Amino acid sequence: MATFALIPGAGGDAWDWHRVTAELTGRGHRAVALALPAADPDADFDTYTDACVDQLATAGVDIISDDDIVVVGLSLGGFTAPILAARVGATRIVLANAMIPHPRETPGHWFSTSGAGPARAALAAEQGRALGDDMDVMAEFFHDVPADLVAEAMSRPEPEQADAIMGCETPFDAWPAPVTVISGRDDRFFPPDFQQRIARERLGVEPMIVPGGHLMGLSRPAEVTDALLRVR
Repeated sequence: MATFALIPGAGGDAWDWHRVTAELTGRGHRAVALALPAADPDADFDTYTDACVDQLATAGVDIISDDDIVVVGLSLGGFTAPILAARVGATRIVLANAMIPHPRETPGHWFSTSGAGPARAALAAEQGRALGDDMDVMAEFFHDVPADLVAEAMSRPEPEQADAIMGCETPFDAWPAPVTVISGRDDRFFPPDFQQRIARERLGVEPMIVPGGHLMGLSRPAEVTDALLRVR
């Protein structure tokens, strides 16, 4: 039995992983969907990691004796994943549609240098979608999520993300565990060809391509779980 620690993206909402958590536990593993103090303007990535460790302990995970912990980061969760992995002695890190940081990088620097923005714009143009000044959440994040889950998401309190985290370094100097990258074939926010390039350049790995958009844990939980169990 493995333990999967599932880090959300911007907004820090554990709900984004609830369908994958159900799949993993149904297949005999332990899974903890983590929430982040994303709305706190004073929180940095150490603060995020402290919150994750506390929640794992509350869930009964003994990070000293558990010798098979897999840390999974979604989107902005890629910045917290290496720190948490080091803290819990993870056997593997999985980056799912995630930002892949250099050591000591900030999210702001990542967005300005990685080419994520131009890749997103190029895909939108290819698909005949216009990108406005405001993010079209439905078109970019929920386009492949089942309607009942979209309705549930829209009925929940809107996740908040403090802007200050964009200027915070992720305080690691080397990746502390082997890294696997899982890319959503239908991701419109971080297109898969962009994710493939960044994974090759920054980690020297080839991503696993699975069906699903940016929130593939909501739209394709079984396929995401299959991938997590394969890389484990």
